Amino acid sequence: MKVLALCGSLRSGSLNAAVLRSAADLFVEPWEITIEPDLGRLPFFNADVEENDLPEIVAELRARLGASDGLLIATPEYAHGTSGVLKNALEWLVGGGEMADKPVALVSASPAVTGGDRARAWLTETLTVMGANVLPDGLRIPQATRKVTDGRLADEPTLAALRHLLDDLAQAVTRAREESDAFAS
Repeated sequence: MKVLALCGSLRSGSLNAAVLRSAADLFVEPWEITIEPDLGRLPFFNADVEENDLPEIVAELRARLGASDGLLIATPEYAHGTSGVLKNALEWLVGGGEMADKPVALVSASPAVTGGDRARAWLTETLTVMGANVLPDGLRIPQATRKVTDGRLADEPTLAALRHLLDDLAQAVTRAREESDAFAS
């Protein structure tokens, strides 16, 4: 079971990157997680470029998404939405079709007490329009600065909630495979 993870923050001390590292620590065989190294490397989306000369870095991202069974996204909240870097990545992914029916789990870690609720809501709407199968219960991590130590989640209740979200993602992937197998029969 392969999961691609996207982080919507470029900060070196990103709370959301800490969440993804913690998720990777929780993965065990047969799970495999690939954390996309840096969405900041993607050029700004341009439909003309997409149509005429798709950048290799975008083709590689699309291929990784296409090869994955599920997607885990960790997002900060900026101005009641997600980050520009994550929005840009999603714009590059719209035209590829790899998002169709892909199980997606959303996490938002924020120093605020709201935990990034608005960013997750924004992402849910965007990903649904893209055809993704967004899990209804994402994970919000409010006051995340108090829950991260040395670049990892250190708060046990939050780690338990992350484990639960990953279990939900695994179940969604299993259901998607079963539906795909039934449709193919």
